[in-house]
Amino acid sequence: MPSTGRYAIYFAPAEDTPIWQFGIRWLGRDPVSGAALPQPAVPGLSAATVAAATESPRGYGFHATLKPPFHLADGYGREDLLAAARAFSAARQAFAAPPVSLQRIGRFQAFALTAPSPDMDSLAADCVQAFDAFRAPPSEAELAKRRERGLTERQERYLQQWGYPYVMEEFRFHMTMLGSSRDEALHAAVTAFLAPQAARFALEALPVDAICLYHQDTRIAPFRLVERLSFQAA
Repeated sequence: MPSTGRYAIYFAPAEDTPIWQFGIRWLGRDPVSGAALPQPAVPGLSAATVAAATESPRGYGFHATLKPPFHLADGYGREDLLAAARAFSAARQAFAAPPVSLQRIGRFQAFALTAPSPDMDSLAADCVQAFDAFRAPPSEAELAKRRERGLTERQERYLQQWGYPYVMEEFRFHMTMLGSSRDEALHAAVTAFLAPQAARFALEALPVDAICLYHQDTRIAPFRLVERLSFQAA
């Protein structure tokens, strides 16, 4: 396995926005500074339970995936990827996506858009394609992990073509707030706590004015922000 860790292209709200502060404080980590943050107390749940339930999204950082995590292909370095990301962003225009609300997505909970957004779908698809030359092919172990829960024919095709099954028509914008769990009591407690506080985010559009390059040193290290890459003003 390459020693450069993994990179990803994410959407992440600007650091000075209320939704960013809400998300990182809930998950308990700031991906910019790397600092651990105290998580809020949730009625009916222990601090350990909340920490465990948010462990996976905390490691990835508060974000929505545009180009899923990948190792760099042979012949490319960090500066090559960063230069491409800067050029991509400089040619892109900012837009307003529909508001987000806290939603249940299978065994997860996440902020998801309240209405379709062709602009967001196009951004994600363009990121998948534009940065694919930098992606090393996934290992057999990585492919097997993606197939564990079963894939449709199209998802399998995308896995082979793009290294990830949930891209293009399979893409759904989401910023994960709760990791995978079948515990309905946990879901109920988290929803009861988060939904009233998160309701304000469903009242205003979500500004999309940049993409973010993130990096993970090793598979057990958390993702950190490398650079926020701004679009042209709308």
